[in-house]
Amino acid sequence: MTALLTPFVTNAQVSIKDYLEAPSKRQLQQEKLRLQYELDSIKAVVTDLYQLLDLYTLPDSEEEEIVEQIEYTADVTDSILSVMYEKRRVVDYVEGQSYDLDSVLFPSKTSDEELMKRLKSMNSYISLPFNPTVRNYIVQYSEKMPEKMGVVLGLAQYYMPIFEEVFDRYGLPLELKYMAVIESMLRATAESRAGAKGMWQFMYRTGKLYGLTITSYVDERMDVEKAVDAAARYLRDSYNAFGDWTLAISSYNCGTGNVRKAIRRAGGKMDFWSIYPYLPRETRGYMPAFVGAMYAMTYYRDYGIVPQPCPIPVEVDTFVINQNLHFQQVSEVIGVPVEKLRELNPQYIRDIVPGNEASYVLKLPFNYSNSFIDIGVDSLVRYKADTLFTEQVVKSIKTSTTASDRIAYKVKKGDVLGKIATKYHVTVKNIQKWNHLKSTTIRVGQILYIYPN
Repeated sequence: MTALLTPFVTNAQVSIKDYLEAPSKRQLQQEKLRLQYELDSIKAVVTDLYQLLDLYTLPDSEEEEIVEQIEYTADVTDSILSVMYEKRRVVDYVEGQSYDLDSVLFPSKTSDEELMKRLKSMNSYISLPFNPTVRNYIVQYSEKMPEKMGVVLGLAQYYMPIFEEVFDRYGLPLELKYMAVIESMLRATAESRAGAKGMWQFMYRTGKLYGLTITSYVDERMDVEKAVDAAARYLRDSYNAFGDWTLAISSYNCGTGNVRKAIRRAGGKMDFWSIYPYLPRETRGYMPAFVGAMYAMTYYRDYGIVPQPCPIPVEVDTFVINQNLHFQQVSEVIGVPVEKLRELNPQYIRDIVPGNEASYVLKLPFNYSNSFIDIGVDSLVRYKADTLFTEQVVKSIKTSTTASDRIAYKVKKGDVLGKIATKYHVTVKNIQKWNHLKSTTIRVGQILYIYPN
């Protein structure tokens, strides 16, 4: 804009040529709008930064003191600008087909009047609106994907009580449990093209931000209890920011920054359907999909959908493991099939519970619990230990679990150890110790390993 105004501010006498070449009123208005848009974008980023910083202040309520305070590491700092909107859903909703639900109108065996009546009868704490878009999603979930919904209903027998317990603990609406259906169709090992993992589809950095352990051996994004706990805290934070559950649910898909941007473009209106046209295209269908999934799982019998047998045993026992334990040891000694161990413990991505480095939980089907107790962990970990836990494997486990938050920093021109230490909130002596430096001299291009506090 400065360049556009130059002819007016550098000459006391304005020539006819200068006047003709000066920017028009329309050009100035366009430039003003451009700058305003850039300013709004910067404000949105700053607002998100403040919100994320606020996540580390725990509530005063004693009931909420169970939330573990997450350390604000440099790894989190570097990723803040991208963690809120990178997620992508993994669900192929309609069996064998895909539709643009904003433009298509599905025929349905159920009248609109009946659909509205049923939605009202569900008596949901979260508002369940009805319009052509919502209607399409209702038809999609209840009439166009019976096989997938049958599988989901079977899995729900095991997972939904877990979700309800967690949301109840945080005082959140139990209906939020249906979000896992549109995120992953209740698949604990679901992974999107963008790298979001688990039933609640956390990206790596967002998962770390909410306290989930992610190493080469453990990925708690696929831990059912810990992932839903993280999702509950995210949703609680979003609701505190917007005061509206439809907006909080939408932010889970696209991030709080995009929701705020949509609110500004809608003239400050704070309801989902007012900001709908300004949301990212994928997010527009998120809340309607939530309504559709919730409806289908309530009225599935009316559509002849049959819940499939749940492959996961409803009754399980949990054991705290403080030694390295391989699934193969448990399987061959106790008799639990490895596939069953993987179903119950999907967070152990290499079939190893790295108990030497931290305490971890192992789930077993209830009918194997007595054998596990009788034989004992000490006996199990000795079985084929030399074969399954070679020196190289043990070293790999230790490195993975202790260095999961390690930063590899490449020295740039002008860097000194004091500047780097300040950036990552560590001491110069620690950087020297971690990197075996005898002096404070460093060179451009050198890699320094840092373990933020």
